[in-house]
Amino acid sequence: MDLRTFSTTLPLACGQALDANLVYAVYGKLNEAADNLVLFPTRYGGTHEHNDWLIGSNRALDPTKHCIVVPNQLGNGVSSSPSNTAGPFPRISHADNYEIQRRMLEVEFRAADIALAIGWSMGAQQACHWAVRAPDRVKRMLMFCGTAKTRPHNRVFLESLLAAFEADPRYGTDQPPLGGLRAAGRIYAGWAYSQPWLKALGHRVLGFETLDEWLTGYWDALFAQRHAGDLTSMIHTWIGNDVADGGDLGSALGVVRAKSIVMATTTDLYFTPADCAGAKLESGVSLI
Repeated sequence: MDLRTFSTTLPLACGQALDANLVYAVYGKLNEAADNLVLFPTRYGGTHEHNDWLIGSNRALDPTKHCIVVPNQLGNGVSSSPSNTAGPFPRISHADNYEIQRRMLEVEFRAADIALAIGWSMGAQQACHWAVRAPDRVKRMLMFCGTAKTRPHNRVFLESLLAAFEADPRYGTDQPPLGGLRAAGRIYAGWAYSQPWLKALGHRVLGFETLDEWLTGYWDALFAQRHAGDLTSMIHTWIGNDVADGGDLGSALGVVRAKSIVMATTTDLYFTPADCAGAKLESGVSLI
């Protein structure tokens, strides 16, 4: 894995400009035909390291066959984010993530076509933005647990996280809002795993004997390490996710030419099958 940084002055959809750093990981090499590029953006709270599970010899994304580029989305704490940028951090949209990634690929990878845009959660959102904004360039798309537009039930979850942060008096100060982070982690725990998984004591598979140990040893510990400003920035990006930019979603998705797979699970409360069906891609795949 080769970790690189691309820097540019980026005009943002919010009207501001950001001297932005895009940190991205590269696995494998672009071939002579420039037809083996895979774009694998990061999820909410995730970094390039959290995408490793799908990359490797004899895995779905094999760096001996593919050139896999994993861009850290803006706001995730690795690329430009509230935690590593001086002054007030501007509102980021997926249009901004697309644009800085596009610039990077143009400079560093010969503006190669994208053999596959893939991701889950916020990574899936970015993959879909690519398929909509560059339909002639993206040949295949795989979205799992993600939607082209944030739906009302999903937004309720996101607003609950923001409310948890804001309830902590340390939020927005130099002190980490540990209480708010802990509360957000507990909210996440209730959404990230299904009722059947919890009834089956799935936490034991993860090495936690009791539910309390799982809540404190995993969720409390995980969110205590995170930066509330970064999490907030990504939440606002997630809330604003809409490939149609406020226009007609069906028309926006109608331009997609990529051979597409949209994967939803019946136990995922973030991105339900009902929220992942409705509009039609040109390829015939249902997506919303």
